[in-house]
Amino acid sequence: MKRELKIAVRDLVHHVFSSGDLTFEFIASTRPVDAIRIHQKIQQSRPPNYRPEVAVSLPVETKLFTLTIGGRIDGVFFDTDPVLVEEIKTTNRSLDHVEQNANLVHWGQVKCYAYIYAKEHNLSHVETQLTYYQFDTGEIRELRHVFTFDDLAIFFDELVTEYLHWAEIIVGWGRLRDASAHKLEFPFSVYRPGQREMAVEVYRRIKNGDQLLVQAATGIGKTMATVFPAIKSIAEGHCTKIFYLTARTTGRMAAEKALNELRHIGLKLKSLTITAKDKICFNPNNACNPEECEFARGHFDRVKVARQDMFSRDSFTRAVIEHVGRAHRVCPFEFSLELALWADCIICDYNYAFDPRVYLRRFFLEENADYAFLVDEAHNLVDRSREMFSAEIFKQQILDVRRTIRKQLPPIYKSLGKVNSWLVKARKQCEEDGFARYEKDAPEDLLTLLRTFSRITERWLSKNIKAPFREDLLNLFFVAAGFLRVAEQFNQSYATCFEIIDRDLRIKLFCIDPSEQLRNTLHRCRAAIFFSATMTPMDYFKRILGCDDGAASLDIPSPFPGANLSLFVQSGVSTLYRDRERTKRYVSQAVCTLIQQKKGNYLIFFPSYEYLRMVFDEFGVDCPDIETIYQTPGMSENEREDFLKRFAQENCRTLVGFAVMGGIFGEGIDLVGDRLSGAVIVGVGLPGISLERELIRDYFSGTLDAGFEYAYQYPGITRVLQAAGRVIRTETDLGVVLLIDQRYATHRYRSLLPKEWHPIRVQKHQIFAEDLKRFWNR
Repeated sequence: MKRELKIAVRDLVHHVFSSGDLTFEFIASTRPVDAIRIHQKIQQSRPPNYRPEVAVSLPVETKLFTLTIGGRIDGVFFDTDPVLVEEIKTTNRSLDHVEQNANLVHWGQVKCYAYIYAKEHNLSHVETQLTYYQFDTGEIRELRHVFTFDDLAIFFDELVTEYLHWAEIIVGWGRLRDASAHKLEFPFSVYRPGQREMAVEVYRRIKNGDQLLVQAATGIGKTMATVFPAIKSIAEGHCTKIFYLTARTTGRMAAEKALNELRHIGLKLKSLTITAKDKICFNPNNACNPEECEFARGHFDRVKVARQDMFSRDSFTRAVIEHVGRAHRVCPFEFSLELALWADCIICDYNYAFDPRVYLRRFFLEENADYAFLVDEAHNLVDRSREMFSAEIFKQQILDVRRTIRKQLPPIYKSLGKVNSWLVKARKQCEEDGFARYEKDAPEDLLTLLRTFSRITERWLSKNIKAPFREDLLNLFFVAAGFLRVAEQFNQSYATCFEIIDRDLRIKLFCIDPSEQLRNTLHRCRAAIFFSATMTPMDYFKRILGCDDGAASLDIPSPFPGANLSLFVQSGVSTLYRDRERTKRYVSQAVCTLIQQKKGNYLIFFPSYEYLRMVFDEFGVDCPDIETIYQTPGMSENEREDFLKRFAQENCRTLVGFAVMGGIFGEGIDLVGDRLSGAVIVGVGLPGISLERELIRDYFSGTLDAGFEYAYQYPGITRVLQAAGRVIRTETDLGVVLLIDQRYATHRYRSLLPKEWHPIRVQKHQIFAEDLKRFWNR
């Protein structure tokens, strides 16, 4: 049976004819919408013998496959002689420049459409027309050319012939990939407990086009249990591409490792890891233009050879992309986006699928695509999605930019002056209300002023004039554009927050409930698998992540022997804010008792840095001879690595690390075996009280009668379970966990703890010490 391959006329022509420099001339975020409107306006102005949006397609048969080339012609004057085929384009450039510098891609597109239409209707001649609309002036220019059918046939054959070489590579690769996937066996001799059940369920849900939420303990092998069945699904034709979505570098590394393990036993699969532009850029201090960057200059002249070079490899990691990018002198980020079209599995941050500012439009402009989303550490998506769908603007940025443009750009300066005056009044109101306030409605007056600023600024930016203040003005324009874009989504699930932070006024359009927008995003894929070690309670995550009512859930208990973890609860100590000064000594003494029963490494988790410092100081008095280290706000990457390096297996003395729950050491780190003997979790992990948290509380109190749970309790217990999960990472790990808070004695919190946990209540330190000794001496 022949394989079928489809390609749009636009993509076919771009693939063959793209050449020259990689340029990033300013195009306003509203331009794509404006372009659609202009297309429609021109189409509606045409006479009755004009038919808009004419769908055409043409199959090209080869020995190995059928290549179907298709698309929509902007318009056809169907009863003229000859028939006229029109392609409409919008441009920022002058129309004289456009006419004098023929665009091969544009002409290639209209000629391709003309050939397909002529072949369908047995036409001997076709007239083609490129209609250009100049954004700034509104001027329209029509460029025409008559072609014979034979001329178009020669052009089309040459175009397709050049592409067929690449198409043969793609089809041949697909056959090789699928054959290897069909033969592929699970890479380990046995499944871990629960792993096979998870893999079977993941395959079933992708096959049926469903959603699945999985809670499974760290160490079960969740990454392989999702990747392996997803690859099988590609081979079976249930999906065409896998998106492995994660929030952390560790998640990306786990996915790369799993794919490499499968390659070692015969899998042929091309995977791409997308790295953020600012991290992978070769010239981060230069502008993205051919004048300042050698990798932008002539990028498209070299990218085809670079692509062929890369395609000889299977794993497109950051290191490989950088190596090939330098060798062929192409922009590594744009190169990676090009490779995404041909990768079978894309490993990337949540943003590239969910964030409306940066999601991969080449894949997600249409709904119900046959992709599989594998969402790693899905509990992180809740807060991340709130930020994705929110927007903020700071008063100080307005002032800073305004000062730099005073003499050069008076109209923009005046516009920003009106914005600043509005912000001055807002700041005064905020100070009177205690430095934080909110409104249920969008700030319409501010939005009007920002629209004026954006419109005026867009005109100047579109000229692409170099100026020392251009970059700052451009950044502010994008901030305003993002603010306006979020404002268009503003509804009852949003609030406008006013806060004074470090003497600066911040106005934020805060997304309280991201579920609706996440639900819309999930329509872009065939199936979505959410998995994490902490998805308790499952109904909460199903609701907040925007899953369908019929979404399935799977809760896999820890596969490790229960006797390997000794869990204690000290419920006689209050960690409430008002009691911390009184009880900090009790917390310190409990930690001392725990760590003195066995030499090793320990992590002590707190709900805040302030509380951490209180107990840290007390601990220094109670256990002055114990080596300690503590987490500080805003630690650099090197400082984080140094912190974790201290937790080495060969430590000759006890080390106690103090950290915060929900932070960089509270999840996503692996301290296997002797690298971590135990953890103490102080409190129930509740996020600090804030304006945004209180808005979440009020909203869900009104909609679900579960305000405290959604705002504080459920996010808190996620932090607790993640922190506790640092202790037991493999089937041979032994460790202890101590929970300190009186609320663990209540059903409200006990009911959220894992079923396999059997906590021992701590009453006296002497008995606690004896229990610990018995555990370690077994």
